[in-house]
Amino acid sequence: MSRLLAIDTSGDACSAALWCDGVVTEQFALTPRDHTRLILPMVDTLLGQAGLALRQLDAIAFGRGPGSFTGLRISAGVVQGLAFGAGLPVVPVSSLAAVAQPALRAHPGARALVCMDARMGEAYFAAYEWHGAARLLGAELLAPLADVPVAQCMAADRVLLALGSGWPLLTRDPALAAAAFAVMEPAALPRAAAIAELAAAAWRRGESVPAHQVEPAYLREQVAWQKGG
Repeated sequence: MSRLLAIDTSGDACSAALWCDGVVTEQFALTPRDHTRLILPMVDTLLGQAGLALRQLDAIAFGRGPGSFTGLRISAGVVQGLAFGAGLPVVPVSSLAAVAQPALRAHPGARALVCMDARMGEAYFAAYEWHGAARLLGAELLAPLADVPVAQCMAADRVLLALGSGWPLLTRDPALAAAAFAVMEPAALPRAAAIAELAAAAWRRGESVPAHQVEPAYLREQVAWQKGG
């Protein structure tokens, strides 16, 4: 029996989800500037509806990035505070994997190429395939748009899914625009429901950290340093 809370504020959406033995309930809002105001009421609503106290959970998960610097700081701070207060472990989950998870569940024989706009002429990029859940191929990257390795990640034996806000920027290249993607979803975002699903499996594998070890994955470390200094 497992019960996990998941939150995500890594991008334009704010969401929280509760996983109770495979049943997921979610609060979701597309509100780029209201994460701080909304995330804790979302958590309270989910716990109240389930009749659970935070201490009755097994762990708390969060979208650890990459994503918005401010959004990642919010989610990391919230989850750390909740975990400290309730004495719970934390399961960090890739925000890019959370984008791939629902698409690959619907197309388990496909390869998902997740590309999220990182601003400043760059994109976050990763490729995933389905192995009971979205599994990373290679590494998560931050790269200039011209250097995003889409061609290297294509596979003749796989249906290709193009997911995320970076694709409208990449498909300005005629060669990419003509590529045979079975699914093109530039509006795909990480959601807490997908994070909860990935976190439940990770928690069963023992992949959690104590609250004091919670860290966002910025990829663009120089931005984190400049803003934190």
